[in-house]
Amino acid sequence: MNRLLLAMVIVAAASPCPAQPIDESKLLDLSYSFGRDTIYWPTAKAFTLDPVAHGRTPGGYWYAANDFAAAEHGGTHTDAPIHFAEGQTSVDELPLGAGIGPIVRVDVSGKAALDRDYRLAIADLKDWEQQYGRIPRGAIVVMYSGWGVRWPDRKRYLGTDVPGDVANLHFPGFSKEAVEFLVNEREIDAIGVDTASIDHGPSKDFPVHRTIGAANKPAFENLANLDRIPPTGATLIALPMKIAGGSGGPTRAIALLP
Repeated sequence: MNRLLLAMVIVAAASPCPAQPIDESKLLDLSYSFGRDTIYWPTAKAFTLDPVAHGRTPGGYWYAANDFAAAEHGGTHTDAPIHFAEGQTSVDELPLGAGIGPIVRVDVSGKAALDRDYRLAIADLKDWEQQYGRIPRGAIVVMYSGWGVRWPDRKRYLGTDVPGDVANLHFPGFSKEAVEFLVNEREIDAIGVDTASIDHGPSKDFPVHRTIGAANKPAFENLANLDRIPPTGATLIALPMKIAGGSGGPTRAIALLP
């Protein structure tokens, strides 16, 4: 190979490949909009949007701006590890990759239809592995319970629509044993649910929150459209609001479908 040809090969190898356009047909929104109907924990501050300006200015141009306020934990959001684990990572300290990874979607919708307080068990994870192979290291395991069809009906989604009522909450979640298995035996990066909490509704001591938090891993709650992603092959991108010292925050979550 002569020197000129060698130089051309080196230049070609060093040149960056042109960026490939994203196939937007493979992008799926997993987030609910934030507004007056957004579901929050019964004791939490709801989302409010206060208009500051919305119209033509004296100068003749259009101007719109609003003030908003809400609790950290409501709607589609991230639970940072510090939410239930002292000394662990706050939401602004989460690495960007903490919410990016292969989705393992475990379907327990049939069981949840029979038991609204169902807890995803190790057996459900083993059943998934029998069909699709071992849960990969770094996976984000999401529970699909079918609860999304109940949004935004608070009574059907939470079990109660009474402000402050935490005695009558009913919805599925993970079991503590399943999360311990995922953290210790499968080394997953995060978990997520299509319900209001990774702990099932009647929980009073939140063992799943405490377990995932102690492992310094985040969780994603109130994910939308989980019925539209496959059991394996999709990628989650979940980026929370970067609240300094926050225990969590509103999140835009999307799936990149295979």
